[in-house]
Amino acid sequence: MRALVTGGAGFLGSHLCERLMAEGWDVVCMDNLSTGDLANIDHLNGQDGFRFVKVDVTDYIHVPGPVDRVFHFASPASPIDYLEMPIPTLKVGSLGTHKALGLARAKSARFVMASTSEVYGDPLEHPQKETYWGNVNPVGPRGVYDEAKRFSEAIVMAYHRYHQLETRIVRIFNTYGPRMRLNDGRALPAFMSQGLRGEDLTVFGDGSQTRSFCFVDDLIDGIWRLSESDEPNPVNIGNPAEMTIKEFAETVCELTGSKSSITYLPLPEDDPKQRRPDITRAREILGWEPKVALAEGLKRTLDYFKTKVDVTDA
Repeated sequence: MRALVTGGAGFLGSHLCERLMAEGWDVVCMDNLSTGDLANIDHLNGQDGFRFVKVDVTDYIHVPGPVDRVFHFASPASPIDYLEMPIPTLKVGSLGTHKALGLARAKSARFVMASTSEVYGDPLEHPQKETYWGNVNPVGPRGVYDEAKRFSEAIVMAYHRYHQLETRIVRIFNTYGPRMRLNDGRALPAFMSQGLRGEDLTVFGDGSQTRSFCFVDDLIDGIWRLSESDEPNPVNIGNPAEMTIKEFAETVCELTGSKSSITYLPLPEDDPKQRRPDITRAREILGWEPKVALAEGLKRTLDYFKTKVDVTDA
């Protein structure tokens, strides 16, 4: 069996490539390296059955030979990225998804779309079920990512209905773990790098906004199970254990042994006030739920960040 993973050198994509290889699959990893990093796949390069191709999926994409599964994971995925690259973000969600779907159709491959909890926007329903249509500001600064993913879901379902393409959609909630970028603007890498350097931790707003953090190994297991299932409709994959950002910052402070204080900055526009997945469908359809406790996941992530953060000046 052979899979194409777009965005395969990114945080989630590299872990997915690793899981596919462990399952005995051959993998074509495709990435334009705008936010991905070759260091994430160094351990896979040179292995039989693994191939990296530097390609922008918004251009024409071609993979010689058979392809059994296409995992479309290419996209900037953190606010700092899609605010700096708004048009590429919209293009990869629209043109990139269209190109990847076209390849899947030509190869008669099953297509797995990496969507996001951001399709729910700043939710008025809590926790969020897959049946919730969302509360998204289409002209706000975050709209470039939210609407790109909403369009992606729409075109995936159109290919499923019109072309009878086998498709799967995973709505990914906040995920953390090794290979996150230090400067990607998300809470965990910011808190960990600040804590390790002895700097104040920066929290946006008053810290009362909530998130639900899922360790990357759990997430990838859920995606793998969904890809093996017969479920074409969107499925939430995330950890329903909810906590405030202030509590999360305090947890990271304690873990890093930092005596840092917390500094509060203005909340960005359209930043969701609460986020927690309803994973009833994942439990019922996939037999999946997260297993890695936050303390264990954070420890494993911290071990990774210790190799990346320069603390000589701390």
